[in-house]
Amino acid sequence: MTSSELETPPLDTARLLAERGDLEAAAAILGELAADPEGPDRAQAAVGLAVVLEQRGDVEAARAAARTALATGHPEYAAQAACHLAQGFEREGREEQARAAWQAVLGVGTAEYVPLAHLALARLAVAAEHPEEVEKELRAAVRAGLEAGDERIAAHAAQQLAELLVEHGEPGEAAEVLLDALEFAPEDEVPGLRVQLGIAHLELACAEFAGCVEGGADPQTNALAIELLARTLPLRGRAEDAERVWTYGLGHGDETLAAEVLLRYQRDT
Repeated sequence: MTSSELETPPLDTARLLAERGDLEAAAAILGELAADPEGPDRAQAAVGLAVVLEQRGDVEAARAAARTALATGHPEYAAQAACHLAQGFEREGREEQARAAWQAVLGVGTAEYVPLAHLALARLAVAAEHPEEVEKELRAAVRAGLEAGDERIAAHAAQQLAELLVEHGEPGEAAEVLLDALEFAPEDEVPGLRVQLGIAHLELACAEFAGCVEGGADPQTNALAIELLARTLPLRGRAEDAERVWTYGLGHGDETLAAEVLLRYQRDT
């Protein structure tokens, strides 16, 4: 070790050694710092040790180091440690352990990491097929992102929430979520939100057209609704449903309505 390295704080020395690929030497310094219960750098050193040990392939020792950092309750490094644990468990497909670790992130309560934890819990809920839990966590992620001043992650959560709501037949609520998100989203996130809003509006339009058909309007209005519904459904990947709508209209018992639908059906043929 050079004289300049002797004057460098141990944490910085460990970082430099790790960057140079000397993981064993870095781990030795970090391990000593992490083992000192009174040391001011214990939490940071333990997180660094977890990263270095994982790079060396010692996963269980890395997790032990991360748990040491988590136990300190440090607002920054305990949260980082819990994220480290959670991400490792997710990679291994250990969903229950990952969920517990993400809950630990929420327990630390550091604003920067809370929205990430809610998004991760939503992701795990998707895998577990718990849609109500997914919605709850995504809504929490939007709120937490805004509270943390991270409008980008809040916008991402809002878009995922809107996709979920559309998927579960709630396009009106999805549109409200997206309109709210457009008020705070970073400029480069706006196009994606607008596309998602357009999709929600297409779903709303389909519902209105279908409602008109079911409501028994006059033949001209009914035929228009049938045409609009049949031409809109393929835009949502529902070509077979569109064919059924045309078939319904063309074979309708009201001959005036069926003739009007035929004229509209033949418009592009």
